[in-house]
Amino acid sequence: MSHPSADVDELSGDVPPTVPDVDRIVAHADPVVRNLQITHCYHRLSRALAARTGGWANWCTFAVWASKQVGQSIRQEDLARTLERLLKSSPETAARVELVARSLRRALPRRGLDDLERVVRRAVVATARLDAVSEATARGNLKVFEEIAREFARFLAEFADDAVADEQRIARFRDGLRPGEPPEGQDRLRRAFTRYHEAMSTADPKQRAELLLLANIEVGLHEQTRLQPEITAALEAPLVDPRALERRLFRLLLPDNPVLRWLRMALVIVLGRRGPVRVAGEQLADHVRAVARRAVTAHLMTLALPGGELLELDEDLPARFPPLLDRLSHPELLALLRVVDPTPDSLLDTAARDWSDLPDRMHYIADMFRCHAQRADLLDPPFTGEQVEAITSGRRPAGRL
Repeated sequence: MSHPSADVDELSGDVPPTVPDVDRIVAHADPVVRNLQITHCYHRLSRALAARTGGWANWCTFAVWASKQVGQSIRQEDLARTLERLLKSSPETAARVELVARSLRRALPRRGLDDLERVVRRAVVATARLDAVSEATARGNLKVFEEIAREFARFLAEFADDAVADEQRIARFRDGLRPGEPPEGQDRLRRAFTRYHEAMSTADPKQRAELLLLANIEVGLHEQTRLQPEITAALEAPLVDPRALERRLFRLLLPDNPVLRWLRMALVIVLGRRGPVRVAGEQLADHVRAVARRAVTAHLMTLALPGGELLELDEDLPARFPPLLDRLSHPELLALLRVVDPTPDSLLDTAARDWSDLPDRMHYIADMFRCHAQRADLLDPPFTGEQVEAITSGRRPAGRL
């Protein structure tokens, strides 16, 4: 779905964050509040740059909604429920859960063990190290913001009053960025901000649209290259330790008898052998690793846009190119798309199959930037006024985020 570009007059009053503003957010200790402040800061940067480029979306515009989605992972919202749902829906998993339940019934024959399969599933979720997923996504959120938002703030401060192309000023700005390709170098950011600068000064709508798309993809490729370790860490984080699972199950099933719990665990240690609960738990833990990866993948590969629209990133984009970007002519843009888009001028096969695969996700991201380049509602605030007041005061706001 495409919408008209935003009203530039409406955006013109937006004051962009400064580099010290970005640095203050980076220094915030609470990852939940920091993520909310990052998302709000991206919103302010997005609108300030859009005011100078005809109301079109820039990289920060998409970063708002990506960061807001990442916030759900940082807060561990819905991830536990997604994992438990997948544990229930797989017959193969159900068989392994049943094996653990039977082992527990034999180990605790005199206990009333109702709905034991549900107890096992919840114990698996509780020991699946979902906090490590939260930590990895929080690291990635901070890593990208600390580097890229700072450069957008620096760029907007440098060219706040620049209505014409000034090669010397943009050259000085580029000199502040590290040479070389990512992950260590910032050549893609150098090229991107050069194109943003050109887009600010051109009066040709199609040229501006293509320059912005080129810049957005350059920043996106830099960002995604830098994020590769954190994405991999998030996908590989959920691991169930069979010993931790066994301890938790005994704590849940013998809550009032710590002595008996201790004797059962000590017996396993003294005899130097794995009991039937541990053996069944090991089989379940091996299987859960793949299930948990699917849960995290599903969580990372969903993007909520304004108006409640959900993009499932493992499905082809349900959109179309806006008229100004239907046929492209900028030579550098075409050259970059030959690198990142294996299906040029088509949305077929845009679905990402493996989010840990950089080329796979860049194919989707590049086409998403192109399809939604003129969506005015992407410039809408991600939070209510009351929530913004709490966020900027360093507090977790009430209500749905």
